[in-house]
Amino acid sequence: MTCEMRRSMCGLPCELKGLDLAAPTAEEMGFDKESFREGMLSVTVLGASGDLAKKETFPALLDLYAHNYLPPQVAIVGYARSKQDSAAFREWLRPWLLKSFAGQMKTCQDALDSFLERLIYFEGQYDSAEDFARLAETLKAEEEKYKTSSVPKPDVTNRVFYFAIPPFAFLSAAKSIQESARSSTGFTRLIVEKPFGSDLASAKKLASDLSSLCNEEDLFRMDHFLGYEICQNILYVRFSNAFLEPLMNNQHVASVRISLKEDFGTTGRGGYFTHYGIIRDVIQNHLLQMLTLVAMEKPSNVGGDIRDAKVAVLNAMLDIDPEEVVLGQFTAANGNPGFLEDDSIAEKDREEAKYCSTFAQLVVRINNDRWRGVPFIIRAGKGLDESKCEARIQFKASYADEKVFGEGSSCARNELVLRVSPDEAVYYKLNVKSPGMSHKLVTSELDLSYKTRYEGVYSPLAYTRLILNGIRGKAESFVRTDELLRSWTVFTPLLEKIEGGKKNVIPYKFGSRGPEEADEMLSKLNYQYTAGSYTWKKPSS
Repeated sequence: MTCEMRRSMCGLPCELKGLDLAAPTAEEMGFDKESFREGMLSVTVLGASGDLAKKETFPALLDLYAHNYLPPQVAIVGYARSKQDSAAFREWLRPWLLKSFAGQMKTCQDALDSFLERLIYFEGQYDSAEDFARLAETLKAEEEKYKTSSVPKPDVTNRVFYFAIPPFAFLSAAKSIQESARSSTGFTRLIVEKPFGSDLASAKKLASDLSSLCNEEDLFRMDHFLGYEICQNILYVRFSNAFLEPLMNNQHVASVRISLKEDFGTTGRGGYFTHYGIIRDVIQNHLLQMLTLVAMEKPSNVGGDIRDAKVAVLNAMLDIDPEEVVLGQFTAANGNPGFLEDDSIAEKDREEAKYCSTFAQLVVRINNDRWRGVPFIIRAGKGLDESKCEARIQFKASYADEKVFGEGSSCARNELVLRVSPDEAVYYKLNVKSPGMSHKLVTSELDLSYKTRYEGVYSPLAYTRLILNGIRGKAESFVRTDELLRSWTVFTPLLEKIEGGKKNVIPYKFGSRGPEEADEMLSKLNYQYTAGSYTWKKPSS
């Protein structure tokens, strides 16, 4: 997923500029006495000069620093291969910080100079133990610089390494850290960005190689969807509302749809996308994570934690039927180029690109007592009519008693909608009497729109939340090895059956809803699409 896509999902609000949002303190959130705040702490960003680091990682660290969620004795290092010094790196990074989500907040603006002064740049190779040995000496000097009598445990050194680097560099960097730069007195934690392999075999190898270098409890595989406000709220909505949990099963739910629609294409990423496609890019990871949160049991019911409950759902999934899959590729329309017109696709890959899917709809079926028979429909696509990400639980229809509603009436299906972006919201579609003199049955909603209900509340972006959780050692929002391998066990056989032209890739016009065949399949999957009869009203700014 590109940084542009992440920002479109977050809906970066320009109205935040200069505002001082009400953020809770570390003490109020209960982590002011945790180990990462009591000893010395360093955070090293590998790939510091890259796109991800400047747009996501460093803005998140600025946010954490400005709100005092990092301890005052923290050292921050940017590590990359490009030749420059700390002064040049700070000058290059400053405008990116100012235009970021964090840079819109007054608290972060006020802390910007202090943050940059603390940030140093280190030039080195990712596969060089010697360079990481030099880094270790630099970290030691920086950690020594911030030792004061107010640090509770100054002899304990904790180190966090954030991997904003390509997957091919993971192992060499992890090996070099293990050999030369890990802490001898505190924890050493690695936060690693996806992708985690491209199929089951590559994921197994990467997992095996990493596990030989560090323990599972020190490895934090980040899927940034797990940091989104609504995704973090799914379990709270499900398990804290007495009326809802008894309805979340095959006796009441007709179908579940989890979708990610993007109104932009792959311009500049066509070369990458040709080898990955939409299923690997967002379905096997991001949207599958959302599905497990919607479908999982309470952790206490499976005798474990949240990640155990998610793995239990994955283990109950049946093989995905290729006959229930629709693939598509956008073509030129509405002034936008088609996928095959992307100049970043190499000439040698042109034939492979013809079979690359920029749209996919598939059905996951869960073989347990709660969900047996309920289709979980996952849909994702680029070059569509809008950008939107949501989970939509559609309940079975109620009987429209003519003695109550009149002859010929029908009850539209209720839906619980968890809208991740844009305009974060949780709303429940229900049937009510039309207002006024009419007795017509109409659809309305019980609506929690974050923009209006929580106006002015500090709600950081996914990277801020997840980096803090990784530093704290809170693993629930990260992907465990068995979870990763099981997800690839589900998707690899499907990919082998449909890729490379084995299943027809249907062309669809840029700016459309995608292939018509996908919508036509919905009715067969017990999902009712009611276009035009009801539209959720976005909150006013």
